[in-house]
Amino acid sequence: MTDHPRPTGGLDDFFDSAPCGLLLTSPDGRIIRANETFSRWVGYRSEHLTGRQFPDLLAAGSRIHYETHFVSMLHMNGSLDGVAADLLTADGTRLAGFVTANVQRDAAGAVVALRIAIQDASERRSYERELLETRRRADRERERAQVLAATLQRSLIPPTLSPPRGLTAAAHYHNASRDDVGGDFYDLFPMAEDRWGMFLGDVSGKGAGAAAVTSLTRYTLRAAAVNDRDPVAVLHTLDAVLSHEFHSDDPRFCTVIFGVITAAPDGFDVQLATGGHPPALLLPADGPARYVATPGGQAVGLIRNPRFVSTSVHLGPGDTLVMYTDGLTEAKTGRTRRFDDDDALLEFAGRHTPTDAGAFVEAVRVLLASFGDGLEDDAAVIALSVPG
Repeated sequence: MTDHPRPTGGLDDFFDSAPCGLLLTSPDGRIIRANETFSRWVGYRSEHLTGRQFPDLLAAGSRIHYETHFVSMLHMNGSLDGVAADLLTADGTRLAGFVTANVQRDAAGAVVALRIAIQDASERRSYERELLETRRRADRERERAQVLAATLQRSLIPPTLSPPRGLTAAAHYHNASRDDVGGDFYDLFPMAEDRWGMFLGDVSGKGAGAAAVTSLTRYTLRAAAVNDRDPVAVLHTLDAVLSHEFHSDDPRFCTVIFGVITAAPDGFDVQLATGGHPPALLLPADGPARYVATPGGQAVGLIRNPRFVSTSVHLGPGDTLVMYTDGLTEAKTGRTRRFDDDDALLEFAGRHTPTDAGAFVEAVRVLLASFGDGLEDDAAVIALSVPG
């Protein structure tokens, strides 16, 4: 067995050369003994520290803390661990430290001395300041990103709707994340003297990529609608554009419901075409709420030669037509349950029938707010109604 050399110097050497500052003081803080490490840190010789008050070596804030809390807590509890304090060196500079202390008592339990150990906290303080500044920079960057996302989101949603005279319109958009641009979109706009276009949809994904698809989709639908009266043909034009712009290595698609509105003697006729989107709701002036059936439509830009379907609905006085995205129907109402698992949306519409566009959209806004954290996806709704 190899013999290891025995350490030399004994306890005095250990005390003076310890990797931390060590002090022994009287109960009132007068220094009885200080080790060489502490003396070197503060820039005083050990013999010049003996007899000085330990609080005199603390910066103003730390001295106040020592006198008001440090001593009283130490006498009461018998020990303190890791209290931050700033020391003043002989040349007036500050030295960050962590103070740990306990008391020495006599046989009667009276405090006769304080044992104080001080660790150099300069590097840790520097790390904490750097960490704090990094966090502040991250917060500033996040705020800028949120402003950018909000600005971009506003640019993708029309500031106003433009319904024909005699038709009331209202819409609401809920963005589930302040950090990302959502993929839901809607619009209502004139196409000719006797026709208006309306659409609502949901683009796959979020963020800048989804924003690019949303912008392209909105402008394509508007442009195609001006040149074609058939809403199914408009969706095929959109499919061709998306398939050309976004190939298999970066597929982008959307679900959308597109309508052409024309005036009728007693209201408005709406021809709806859908590409994989949830069906519209009709809330009539007389009778129960019902879905406007458009079965079989497929998403736009997802597969080659998709099938789109259309139907027509008439809006008379007191009737309301509602389109929405699946963020509403798929909102969580429990660990595994979604809002519309048991036709809750149709029941909700039935409780508000008859109604008008503004009142129903406001009711949906309140409903969305009631989901709280369960509303994980963006949600949009647009409603059209003929005044009763």
